This record gives sequence, C-alpha cells and structure tokens, in this order.
Amino acid sequence: MSEVTQNPPHPARWWRRLEDGRLQCELCPRLCRLGEGQRGFCFGRMNQGGRMVLTSYGRSSGLAIDPIEKKPLYHYFPGSRVLSFGTAGCNLGCRFCQNWSISTAGAQDRLSEPAAPAAIARAAAEQGCRSVAFTYNEPIIFAEYALDTAAACRELGIRTVAVTAGSIAAAARPAFFAGMDAANIDLKGFSDKFYREMCLGRLEPVLETLEFVARETGVWLELTTLLIPGHNDSDEELERMGGWVAERLGVDVPLHFTAFHPDHRLRDVCATPTATLARARGIARAQGLRHVYIGNAHDPDGMTTWCPGCGRGVIERAWSRVGARHLVDGRCVFCSELIPGHF
Repeated sequence: MSEVTQNPPHPARWWRRLEDGRLQCELCPRLCRLGEGQRGFCFGRMNQGGRMVLTSYGRSSGLAIDPIEKKPLYHYFPGSRVLSFGTAGCNLGCRFCQNWSISTAGAQDRLSEPAAPAAIARAAAEQGCRSVAFTYNEPIIFAEYALDTAAACRELGIRTVAVTAGSIAAAARPAFFAGMDAANIDLKGFSDKFYREMCLGRLEPVLETLEFVARETGVWLELTTLLIPGHNDSDEELERMGGWVAERLGVDVPLHFTAFHPDHRLRDVCATPTATLARARGIARAQGLRHVYIGNAHDPDGMTTWCPGCGRGVIERAWSRVGARHLVDGRCVFCSELIPGHF
C-alpha cells in the first residue's frame, strides 16, 4: 500500500455552518460545534479553513487478517477470512474500552500505515479474504474513508463489515449502512444512566440505529454486549434487553455476551465470571432469542450454533475456530430448519 505517503485532510460530509461562523458536525449525536482549528470529540474531524475535514483519511492504525468469528460474526460466512483495519479516535468515551490505546489516541499518534481504499480492497482479494471489516476504533467517525473503501471492495466482489457502537445521527445512517453488508453493533448496556456515566454517550441513538439496520436495510446484523460485573449485568437489565431485542429486532438476531477484563479507567472491577455469561445467555434465551452466544471465555455450549427446530448443534466452535458443520444451503441437515444468516 505504498502508493499513499502523506494525505492532506479529506473533505468531510455531514456538517453545516452556524450563524456565529462555527461548524456543526452532524455525523453523530454529539453535534460538535467547532471553531477554526478545533477538532471534534472524536479527534478525527476538524474545522480547517472554514471547512470540515477528516484528518485520518487514507491512513490506518493497523491491518490484520482475522477469522470472521473474531468480529464477532457467527452467522456471516463462518470460517471465512476478513481483513480488519481501523484509524484512531472514537465518538464515545467508554471507561472500560478494551481498545483504548487506539480509540483515545489523536489521529497523528497512531496512524502510521498508508492505506488507500483501492489498496485495501486489493490486499483483501490477494489474501483470500471474503470481507473487509472497519474495526479497532469506531468506523462511524471515518465514514467517508470507510464508504470509499466499501465501494472499492464491491468492485472486486469483497464484502464489508462495520464493527460499531452505532452512535450515529439519523441523517447519516442511510448512507453509512448502504455501504455495509454486515454489522456487529455494540449494545453496551440497556440503561441511559450506564451510557451517560460509563460511555459519555446516550442509549436512545443506539437503539434507533439498531431498529434502522434491522428494519430498513439488508445489512446482516449481530449484537455484542460486554458484561461488566456490577454495572450492566443485573437480571432486570438483561431481561429488558432481551425482551427489547426480541420484540424490536427479531428473535433471530444473534446476540453475543462477552467477558470484560480490567482495562483503561476501569481496573478496579473483576473480570466477568463465566457463570455471569451463562446466566445472561439463559435470560436472553428465556426472552425468546434463538441464537445467543458467549465470547472471551471457553464455553463450547455457548459458542455452538444450535438449530431452533430440532435442538441439535449445526456449527461447532472452539474460540474463533470453526469445527464440525451440519448445514446444507443454510439448513439443518437433521431437520431442514433454515438457520438465519449467510452460510
């Protein structure tokens, strides 16, 4: 990807000029108002010369080839390879961020790898990757870069995946998700208090994004919730979350409960016990969800895809490795039940 050396700031979309001369970013619910030379909360968007620019375009904080299960996506071409990349910065401020060295970095601190959209698409094709994932930090904040890369990928038959927290303004949702084939959206908890105090964000825009993706797009959707002991793992909150997902998104949307480990500004909380993950999974299934998984912990039962028709395992997993499969054309070989997803 050596064709890019040092890109000038890239023109940004989704902003307007205010009467006082400042620029208001309209990409995410923060609606940052920026004077000349100021950067938004995410650090990647800046008022430069009276125009909003994206300072991270064409440069990556890192690229890697992963199994798709690491995103995590369990119902989207299991066992396939995905080229993962991100930039720097985030529009949330999660105290428990597991990628904090990237999400809290200024754009110039971590962006060292030149990565033009066309070069990323070619690299994915050359490495036999079925998809490219926008991940590591929040892809919404580099939407222009992600969408240009998605267009380059589609020219080569490569699919695109957004790994996102879903905090995006309504005006930007259609264009952003039109460029995506699949998404794993991080539903960090199910109370606005948790979002405000632990993430410096709000719950409602995320719920609106989830409903938009599930109801108004063809994007394959899976959810992830990082369970933090004592903060978002109560039975009551998990019951409300599971019930909302079942009613508003559908019982077939996969939900992943993953284990927290002490990090960033939340080092005084213990790692999530496997028993907590199993309890959460049981609660979600009791609310009617058919595909609930456990991550960041060894639990064969919680990593297996079970047929909702006959109850037998149709995809076995060990961490991010796919084992035995009992699907033909997306149907269970034992009872012919159609398993939702792309297989």
